[in-house]
Amino acid sequence: MVFLLCTSESNAAGFGIIENGASGLGNAYAGAAASAEDASTIYFNPAGMTYLGDKQAVVAVHAMLPSGGFQNTGSVAAFGKPLGNENEEANGAQLLPPTAYYAMRISPDVHIGIGFTSPFGLKTDYDKEWIGRYQTVQTELLTFNINPSIAYKVNDVLSIGAGLSAMYAKAELTRAVNFGIPADGGIKVEGDDWSYGYNFGAMLQVTPNDRIGLAYRSKIEQQLKGDITFSRPTGIPAVVAPDSKGSADITLPESIMLSSMDHIAEKWDLLTDITWTRWSRFKDLTVQRDNGGILFSAPQNWQNTMRYSIGANYQYNPNIKLRIGAAYDESTLKDDNARTARIPDNDRKWLTIGANYKISESTKLDIGYAHFFIKESKVDDDQNPQNGHLIGTYNTKLDIVSLQLTYDF
Repeated sequence: MVFLLCTSESNAAGFGIIENGASGLGNAYAGAAASAEDASTIYFNPAGMTYLGDKQAVVAVHAMLPSGGFQNTGSVAAFGKPLGNENEEANGAQLLPPTAYYAMRISPDVHIGIGFTSPFGLKTDYDKEWIGRYQTVQTELLTFNINPSIAYKVNDVLSIGAGLSAMYAKAELTRAVNFGIPADGGIKVEGDDWSYGYNFGAMLQVTPNDRIGLAYRSKIEQQLKGDITFSRPTGIPAVVAPDSKGSADITLPESIMLSSMDHIAEKWDLLTDITWTRWSRFKDLTVQRDNGGILFSAPQNWQNTMRYSIGANYQYNPNIKLRIGAAYDESTLKDDNARTARIPDNDRKWLTIGANYKISESTKLDIGYAHFFIKESKVDDDQNPQNGHLIGTYNTKLDIVSLQLTYDF
């Protein structure tokens, strides 16, 4: 069994998570930096708080349903080892971390707010006997971001906003270890860290019906520190594979989002978005022991990505708004030889629908659905001959359902 959650890149390129609010999912997050639909604008563009009422709270949950998996197309076993399970299937629903926001007006032109989000994350979890067990068994990255923000309405045309980010990151990597005897060993590397960044944005009300938003989120440099733990089969002394403390540096990349929202007809809004992310910062995955020795280092050589989306809203009646959207997400990888089973990233297309229902004057419910068409991903990994040569393809699809409750005080 394998949960190929990273093939959604936890739903954006690399291991980014764009699902930090459910109201935007139905539009494939088109217009996210311009629409200011609700307090989730704290994440996408804090300037949008100036378009909200006096006080608002938002809570959203997201479920992912992957399907498909890995097919072997000619892998070579590690020396003296059986090949292992050749095909792995993705199945089972998984929940993304929930998101929550609170925004309030403190003067006619100033709003403050706070967001609790998970901007990055991934999980791949393979069977312990699978064909690529010496490359990876489990990879998991979780993040939690606290994002206090402020926004100021300069005039009827311009609003600006900014925020600070306190990001907690936790990672765990496991794989089998070939000690050259019949029984496999194993290794687990885990670590965590708090680090800090910032974001800012602006919105321009170009005409009464047309709005543009521009938002920037900074890079955040994490130094994950924790434990390196080996499971050693009988006959392998601890001195051969000693446990220790260790660390790994990872830079969570900066991004720029440019969005528009246009009221094109009485009941219709058109939304667009272009987002650039600097994934080229992820050059390698290196784990270092506390004595300075390198446990392992794997080149990644990711490239910067673009994401394009377009969507529309239709105000069906005073209480129901319908949404539709589409997006194209570029892969961080252009070379099959650079792709690994830990993060088998590739291009993906989104198709989305959603709806907003006004339950009462103070309460709204959003539901969104997205289907991802993910390009076939080829893996050709022979970075370490002792671990065998992993050759195969990933054919995966992903569905996401999101729910959100918005309450105005």
